[in-house]
Formats: sequence, C-alpha cells, structure tokens
Amino acid sequence: MREIVFDTETTGLNPATGDRMVEIGCVELFNRVETGQVFHCYFNPERAMPIEAEQVHGLSDRFLGDKPLFGHKVAELLEFIGDSPLVAHNASFDFGFLNWELKACGHPHVDLGRMVDTLALARKAHPGAKHSLDALCSRYGIDRSHRVKHGALLDAQLTAQVYVELTGGRQIGLSIGETIVEERILVATPAFVAAARTIRAIRPHFASEEELERHRAFVEKLDAPIWMEGAAS
Repeated sequence: MREIVFDTETTGLNPATGDRMVEIGCVELFNRVETGQVFHCYFNPERAMPIEAEQVHGLSDRFLGDKPLFGHKVAELLEFIGDSPLVAHNASFDFGFLNWELKACGHPHVDLGRMVDTLALARKAHPGAKHSLDALCSRYGIDRSHRVKHGALLDAQLTAQVYVELTGGRQIGLSIGETIVEERILVATPAFVAAARTIRAIRPHFASEEELERHRAFVEKLDAPIWMEGAAS
C-alpha cells in the first residue's frame, strides 16, 4: 500500500488570520518502507515572516523571496500525493494549511478521511507519555542529531520512521515481492545539514543447485536417519 508522510512549515498557527505555508516535505512509503521518492518545495508566502516563526524553522524573508508561489507548484504536489493516505504528526494542523492553500488557488480540499495522525496513534499507544516528534524519536531510538531546526522534509522523514514504529515496526514491511528500494537522499536546507543513507533492496535467499546436490549426497550417506523411522510401515 502506498502512503505519503508529509510535514509543513508556516508563518504562524492559523491560516484564517493570514498565516501561510512556506515549506512542504513529502515522503513516499510503500508497504511502510521508504521508497526514496520525495516531494519538497519552499513557497513565497507574500507576507513578512514573524521572528517567532523564523526562530523555529530558520526560513527568512530573504530566503523565501525568490521561491515560487504555492499555486505555481500545486499541480506537481497533487500529482505526487495522488489519492494515497496522508500521514502527519498533529495532522489537523498540516491539513488545515494544505486545504487552505488549495482552496486559495481554486483546487478542491483534501478529504480528511485520508488523514492519519501519528500524534493520535502515539497517545493511544503511550498514554501519559510525551508525544512530541522529538520525544517519540527518543523513545524509538531514531537518530535526529541532524535536526538543528524544524524542516518540512526532515520532519516528514522522522515522522515516517515514527509511524512505522507505531504501526508494528520494520517487520511489517517485509514481503516476498520484487519491490526495489532505492537510495534515499536527504537534501540540504537551512534547517539541517545534508546527509545520505542507502536503503538496500531485498536480497534473495535460496540454495543454489550446487548446494542442493551436496545436500542430497550428504543425506544419501546417512544410516537410518531418525525421520525415516516408521516410513516403511
């Protein structure tokens, strides 16, 4: 099953009072395994960045000044997310900004029935514990040492790892299929240092013809093996 984990960065907390989305990062999962396919974009919010928000994500007016408007990239974003379920941490916040931006440029909103909230999953799995993304990374041993400030793509990648842990761990992605998992690249942004990690493809595990022949020869030399007892009766 294909799923998209995403995160946004904004100028503030409420699009209804003039706040805008300035960054979105999306990570593709297939059967809960990262495929290496991502969508990442910054947007010019056409308004000044409050200093409080800039301190969170490090995105300044100067940096965002030459970035495209959301409406100029919306077609690429919608093509990437398709009709897949959308996973986010505190998802109502990200959905609120995404749907506001979609409405502002004349596109239908994303159905909230597609929303999967890792915050809600964490509260159910660990009642009474801390449920921030940082706290969940610590709980599950997920490396976030390169997270200097909030960044949409980096946070989406961390959320994807948390989501996998909350829904059963890495074993749920195992299958006998032919899915090829490609190299995942972390792109440098003002919020974190560039890094790269290779996710290896599934390796076949089966005996060769030579090994099978050696096994048959070995079995033939056995004198009255225990698994043959009673076979002739």
